[in-house]
Amino acid sequence: MAGAASLNALALRAPSPSPAAPSQRCGAATAAAALAFPTPPRFPSLRAGRRAPARAAAAGAGGDPEPEDEWGAEPEGGSVVTGAAVAEAPEASEIAELKARLKEALYGTERGLRASSETRAEVVELITQLEARNPTPAPTEALTLLNGKWILAYTSFNQLFPLLGSGRLPELVKVDEISQTIDSENFTVQNCIKFSGPLASTSVSTNAKFEIRSPKRVQIKFDEGVIGTPQLTDSIVLPENFELFGQKIDLSPFKGIFSSIENAASSVAKTISGQPPLKIPIRTDNAESWLLTTYLDEELRISRGDGSSIFVLFKEGSNLLY
Repeated sequence: MAGAASLNALALRAPSPSPAAPSQRCGAATAAAALAFPTPPRFPSLRAGRRAPARAAAAGAGGDPEPEDEWGAEPEGGSVVTGAAVAEAPEASEIAELKARLKEALYGTERGLRASSETRAEVVELITQLEARNPTPAPTEALTLLNGKWILAYTSFNQLFPLLGSGRLPELVKVDEISQTIDSENFTVQNCIKFSGPLASTSVSTNAKFEIRSPKRVQIKFDEGVIGTPQLTDSIVLPENFELFGQKIDLSPFKGIFSSIENAASSVAKTISGQPPLKIPIRTDNAESWLLTTYLDEELRISRGDGSSIFVLFKEGSNLLY
């Protein structure tokens, strides 16, 4: 009650009006406009009212005066600085570290084919952490980021494993690259697999249209399959000799024969390379799928598809590929 009475006294006390001097009267008309909207009197605030008795008590006891404000100095601008701006840098740093760890975990897995159960668990954990920090919450609204060629780095889609397994016989067939190219202007998608062998290389791809169904999901409808024109190897490199049953066999006498074969292969390669790719229309109603993008930035895309399958793709030209 005493404090309230002091506050009331402070608030209600005002100086007594004094007669204006003669010189001041001549400016009364000029000042009338300013006085029409006078500046409200500034009264001591509640913080000042609570500080005054504390400082007086400390001074009366002979001690050091209390700090100016027991709540601490007020921040400049009258607002409290939040951690939002400061948190941006650690968030970007965490994402960069998680991507580096993901790249390291995927090394040597051959797109997931040779990943152990322990590696798969680590990859899933890193993917989950990245998805929680996704800088693009609505990927289908950021089509410029989706646009371009993406190289498959890892998948849990088991239907691809028999195909990837051909890489275990590098002397016969090797899967060089699996990619997905998105054209956001025409709403098209091309999935492509490139193969290479000892005598030729080729590709198999599918062309599709996509429709946006939600901020993260697109519906894909396949239109046609394309078998690329085989590119035959126009040079055959033979060793000087090879070992058979413990004996070295000299191949130099056969160089002339293989030279003729090489010339014939070069001629055939030029003829076949001039042919257009084979296109096969896809007219079945079941040639549809959907894709959910759960993480997206300039160099990394993580998607989930049918059967809880996971796809990790690196943007062409990204440092994550090297």
